[in-house]
Amino acid sequence: MTKHELRKIYKAKRMELAPGELNRASEEITESILRSFQLEGKTISLFLPIERHGEINTYAILERAFSIGAHIGLPISDFETGELKHRLYEATTTLTLNEYRIPEPVSGKIIKPHEFDYVLVPLLIADESGHRVGYGKGFYDKFLKKCAPTCKFIGLSIFEPIVQISDLNSDDVPLHYIVTPTHLIEI
Repeated sequence: MTKHELRKIYKAKRMELAPGELNRASEEITESILRSFQLEGKTISLFLPIERHGEINTYAILERAFSIGAHIGLPISDFETGELKHRLYEATTTLTLNEYRIPEPVSGKIIKPHEFDYVLVPLLIADESGHRVGYGKGFYDKFLKKCAPTCKFIGLSIFEPIVQISDLNSDDVPLHYIVTPTHLIEI
C-alpha cells in the first residue's frame, strides 16, 4: 500500500483505540524503551504527543529518562522551513502548544542534530525494513539526515509493522528499531 493509503487507515485505527488501550500501549512501550536502551547520560530526541491524534504518551519516558540523567531534546517545528530544532529539557522547562496543538518548549539551550545518541521517532505505521509513515511533512526525515552516523533511530508504534510500504523514495530515512507494545524489532 502507498503512504497515503496507510496514513488514512492507521489514523483511523488509532482514533478507534479506547483510552485504556492507548494508555496500556504507551506504558508497555515506555517499559520496553527503558529496559532495552542505555539512556543514562545519553542525549535523546523525544517527541511529545499530539493528544488529539491519539499519539503514544511519551511523558513517562521524559520523566523517567530525565530522572536517570538523560539529556532530553524536545522538538520545535518550523512550518515555514519544514525543519525541527530541539531545546534541552530541564526541570524548569515551560511547555506551550503551538498552532497545531503540538507541545513545545518555550525556551532552552538548542541541541544540534549531531549531538543526539537516540531519536525516538513518531509514526503511524512502519514496515519490516524500518521505513515509516508519518503525517507526510518530512520533518523527521530532514532531521534524521543531519544526525551522526552512530545515532540510533527508534520508532514508537502502537501497531506491529506491515510487510512493505510501496512508494518509498530517496528522502525516506529508515529506522534502526521499532518498539511496539509487544516487540522490540531491530532492523
